[in-house]
Parts: sequence; structure tokens; C-alpha cells
Amino acid sequence: MNIFDMKRLPNRITISRIVMIFIFVILANIDSSKINFMNISANLSWSCHVTAYIIAILAGFTDILDGWLARKYNLVSDFGALMDPLADKIFVVATFIMLVDYGYMSAWMVVVVLSREFLVTGLRLLAVKKGQVISADKWGKLKTALQMLMLLIAGSSWIDLFGFDLKKGYVGSIPLWNVWYGFLLIIVAMTVASGIGYFAKNTHLYAEST
Repeated sequence: MNIFDMKRLPNRITISRIVMIFIFVILANIDSSKINFMNISANLSWSCHVTAYIIAILAGFTDILDGWLARKYNLVSDFGALMDPLADKIFVVATFIMLVDYGYMSAWMVVVVLSREFLVTGLRLLAVKKGQVISADKWGKLKTALQMLMLLIAGSSWIDLFGFDLKKGYVGSIPLWNVWYGFLLIIVAMTVASGIGYFAKNTHLYAEST
């Protein structure tokens, strides 16, 4: 790969993530229980969901990969600075809405999480306008890691991986759903706390305007 291709590689990975997200949404909605008029079989529906799950994992991996490449080889570009966070938000919106659609997450949680994501994105754009960069801190990284773990667990239940079922399983005598819901509450709390942290540490960006 020549130097010019290398410079474009992170951006191409970002674009591929956006494409994968839309493919994920299409496959995730091919469901025999929802589209009866098309005579979709349960096997086809399950196969589409498994493929969608794998694509979502790959899309999440590309988020890590393009950022790592851009930092390691100093391949930062205006396009990447704009599109990478947008691709991340599209990924979060798509996957979280699908969790609500299939009953693995409450809608209010998604509203809270997405509000935080867009508020922090707005803060980052304000920082860029003032010639500054807000990098992800340890709490932001922990929040992202927990969200990715949540998607892996919910996806495993969604495709019935090895018989794993969040809605019907038990941990001893405790319904697995209760444990899952508690985990979701922790993620929402962590998401909100990390967002507050960004605003608390960067008051200089907006205090003079309020």
C-alpha cells in the first residue's frame, strides 16, 4: 500500500463502518415475526440476525481500528475529524434503537444515552471551533467499553447463541432479566456521569457564552 492509500485508509474504514451499520439495520429487520406477508421463514430470519450481529461486531471493531491508525501514523484529516464521530453516533443510534425494538432496552434509557452523546459531540465541535481537541478520558473509554459489552450480551440473547436468553434465563433463583436491567442502569449512570465530566472539565469553552 503506497503512502497515499495509507493516508486514506482511516477514512475508508470510517465509510465502511457507516455502510455496515445500514446493512446491519436492514438484516436486523428481516424478521419472520414482523414481516408475515413476505413469507419469511424462521431459519432465514435467524440467519439474517446472525449476520447482522457479526456485522455490528465488525463495525464496532472498525471504530477502534480507524482511530488507532489515525493516531499511530498521524493520519488525521478534516474528513476524519468530521465523519468519525458522526459514524460513531450513527452506530450508537442504530444499535440502541434496535435494542428497544426487540425489547432488550427501555426507550427512556436510549433517550438519555443519545442525549449525552449528542451533547458531548456538540461540546467537541465547540472545542474544534476554538482550536482545541477534547480527547476521550478514562471514564468515556469505560463507558464505551461497557456499551460494547452490553451490545455483545444483548446480541447473543437476540440470536439465541448457545441457548442464552436474557428474557427467560435465571441466575440461581433470580431472573436473568433483573440482572440485565440492573446492568443497563449502571451503563446509563456511567454514560451520564462521563458526560457531566466532560462539561465540568471544559467550562472554559462555554462559560463565557452563558
